[in-house]
Amino acid sequence: MGEKLGMIGVGKMGLALSRQMMADGHKVCGYDTDPERMQLLADEGGTPLANAAEVAENSDITFSILLKPEHIEDNLFGDNGIDKAGKDGLIHVEMSTMPPSFQKDIASKCAERGITMLDAPISGSHGAVDKRTITFMVGGGDAAFERVKPILEPLSADTTHCGPSGSGAVMKVVTNLFVNSSTALIAEMILTGERAGLSHDVMMHCLSKGSVRGAMLNQLAPRLFARNFAPQGAVEIFVKDMGLAIDLAKENGVELKVVPAARAMFQRAEAAGWGKDDAGRVIEVYEGKA
Repeated sequence: MGEKLGMIGVGKMGLALSRQMMADGHKVCGYDTDPERMQLLADEGGTPLANAAEVAENSDITFSILLKPEHIEDNLFGDNGIDKAGKDGLIHVEMSTMPPSFQKDIASKCAERGITMLDAPISGSHGAVDKRTITFMVGGGDAAFERVKPILEPLSADTTHCGPSGSGAVMKVVTNLFVNSSTALIAEMILTGERAGLSHDVMMHCLSKGSVRGAMLNQLAPRLFARNFAPQGAVEIFVKDMGLAIDLAKENGVELKVVPAARAMFQRAEAAGWGKDDAGRVIEVYEGKA
């Protein structure tokens, strides 16, 4: 039997998740500040509601995936936040990519209001949601995780309980540290090979057979060869997420070297007006087009 679920933030990722939740037999209501996104939710079979409090009133478990910390806090604790629903036993799953310290803080504020919160950021793009190849990295209490696990597992290739509150956020930042920096490195590799006379066919064949083979190469290299910058992971998101990695490392006594150098290239892409484009556009920074 399906659950009553609520999605706060019906952007590309939130809408894709809502669609798959409904495909699994759950009822999904949602809220977004953008009327067009609300209409898209309705078109998929979901129920648009006026604010986050109404979403909580009509849900057993709520989810949020939002861009900025202030958006999250407003939807959790603002005038129409989920805490205003007064819903006993409500579980909230916060899926945005945020600093671990922030996630731990809002989990504590939720607990004070009788809400149990999990941080459960996602690895994978919104396109991967429909393929169910995303992964969830979850931080929080055991009981809440076991309650939510049957909903998350069918949506993903893997759902892992990483530890106490904030652990999911830490795992996401560490994951992005690799993905973001590797994007710049693959761009360097491809451009160097091109300039030295290698064909794309030869590069892809040899790289995919050797130690470089893997998901990052398979997903990114064809788009870089074609200079296809349709957004999957935007430049501006990479800049934000690499900043989170640098801050987390500093908090734990680690001075990163590779990540700041890569981030500087994405910052140049952002300064060129490419912030909304796919992060692969960093290759044009290396080409001197920024």
